[in-house]
Amino acid sequence: MRTRYSTSLLGLCLVTAAAGLLSPVAAQEWVMPRTPDGHPDLEGTWRNATMTPFERRGNGGPVFTPEEVAQREQGFVNRVERGSAPSDPNRGAPPAGRGVGSYNQVWFEQGARVAVVNGEPRTSLITYPSNGRIPPLTVEGQRRKDEYHGFRSQFGEFDHPEMRPLADRCIVYYASSPTATLGPPMTPSGGYNQNIRVIQTADYVVIHGEMIHDTRIVRLGEPNRLPTHVRPWFGDSWGRWEGNTLVIETTNIHPGMGFNEMNDKILNSEDMMVVERLTRLDEDNILYEFEVQDPRTYTEVWGGQIPWQSFDQQIYEYACAEGNYSLENVLKGARYQEAQESENR
Repeated sequence: MRTRYSTSLLGLCLVTAAAGLLSPVAAQEWVMPRTPDGHPDLEGTWRNATMTPFERRGNGGPVFTPEEVAQREQGFVNRVERGSAPSDPNRGAPPAGRGVGSYNQVWFEQGARVAVVNGEPRTSLITYPSNGRIPPLTVEGQRRKDEYHGFRSQFGEFDHPEMRPLADRCIVYYASSPTATLGPPMTPSGGYNQNIRVIQTADYVVIHGEMIHDTRIVRLGEPNRLPTHVRPWFGDSWGRWEGNTLVIETTNIHPGMGFNEMNDKILNSEDMMVVERLTRLDEDNILYEFEVQDPRTYTEVWGGQIPWQSFDQQIYEYACAEGNYSLENVLKGARYQEAQESENR
């Protein structure tokens, strides 16, 4: 892993240096690839991994200084080195009642670099509001959230499958939390498999995320919206071209696709719409922009920008299956603990 990330950073520096030596004519040689129907070609496999957080941390500004970028990116390399070290084969068992830990850094593929948009190393993927965070909820939005958590509080965390997150049940990958592959909006998954496959025809754009089996089908043309009561997991997405930008407007989003799905879920209203824009910048980069419009839930419109980079490797099947052994065993384990507690009373 040390060689991999050190080589990656060195390669980026060399590429950057080489780019600076190009003449203005050479730098302009790239021509937008187009499909047979004349629209920009977005097809391919893309990657949106980054160490830039979804929401800004602390009270800093929207852009890192060069020194902060270097510190964070080198810190990532150091953490990967430490986390990839072999485990001690002679270590003892963990203390009873505590977690046994997770897999180490060998199994992760997180973002090694800060997200850079328009030459700016961003401190958050959310760019508005100006504080880089999801805005406060409206009175109605807070009430909806409180009712949701109030209803769930009458059950235990492992009482039944519906109490477990959508990702545990292999339905979608963490819905629209800040680690959602396909959203909408589409954000980095955080741990690994942060890869997206785009397939494009004259009538459709298909967006397939590597995590689980998530796939969005975007229809192109004049919208013919689904009835209000029909609410697919990823909503009803319609796209149109504005110059070289694909604009996607999604409505009818399933209420279960709220943000912060694990512990502090926010339920969207029936009026929520997400507007996304995909613009191919050059051979290896797409700028993805998103805007969340839900005046019944949030006190203001909010959105951001996420750079996508080309990814020249195969996307493999994640093979997450509904009703898998892990979910069943989680529930069995909870029933066993309850039985033990009953015996000890």
